[in-house]
Amino acid sequence: MSDSTERPAARPLAVVTGGSNGIGLELARELGERGHDLLIAAQDEQHLRDAAAALAATGAKVDIYAGDLGKAAAVEGLHQAIGGRAVEVLCVNAGIGLGGPFAETDLATELQMIDLNVRGAVHLTKLVLRDMVARDSGRILFSSSISATMPDPFEAVYGSTKVFLRWFGEALRNELKDTGVTVTVLMPSMTETDFFHRADMDDTRAGQANKDDPAVVAKAGIDALMSGKDKVIPTLKNKVMGAIADALPDRAAAQIHRGLSEPGSGR
Repeated sequence: MSDSTERPAARPLAVVTGGSNGIGLELARELGERGHDLLIAAQDEQHLRDAAAALAATGAKVDIYAGDLGKAAAVEGLHQAIGGRAVEVLCVNAGIGLGGPFAETDLATELQMIDLNVRGAVHLTKLVLRDMVARDSGRILFSSSISATMPDPFEAVYGSTKVFLRWFGEALRNELKDTGVTVTVLMPSMTETDFFHRADMDDTRAGQANKDDPAVVAKAGIDALMSGKDKVIPTLKNKVMGAIADALPDRAAAQIHRGLSEPGSGR
């Protein structure tokens, strides 16, 4: 006699790095509300536990992984934590920033930034993408920035990492165009997170400006991801800003960014 009890269908898995706060937390919330289980990763375990408790309200099963994803061992550890499960969505969102004149900023922090924003992103994408290609299914979202549309004085290293993520994502999208794997690049403008404080940019015009709601940014990103779009700049005003920056001569665009990021510009 067969068991007529129906088991609930397994929810697809989404992995979100930098998922304990800011845009990453809102990306995870969007995905949980859209029927995904979650594996969120960040460095601070307590912040992850707090985020997981909040995300449980979406109905998702939420797992956490604590580690510095700028280090190869932690990236490998996160991949092991996936445990062979099929990753339907990968949000490569973890990153840090630092403002100030490059001649004066802390080299160790900038090298850590490169390791996390670039090296860790490449490493994790390589591991997860191979599995996606093998089953011909999956979606990847890279969190770049509107900063990737222009040179970024006083955020020279940070901006360069975001340029890398923009074109890395666009290149992979083209490579994968004949597969069932899609790649989308999220390019937010100034967003209401701890980023500017942690980047030592509180006294800049950018640090003091009105900022976008991270929930709005995340929704735009996941909408674009699910629609298979190549990239998205959330909100109309930012789309206009990005288009202007892309069209301007680099020197002019750099000067505009300087006006936002130069130390003391917010006074």
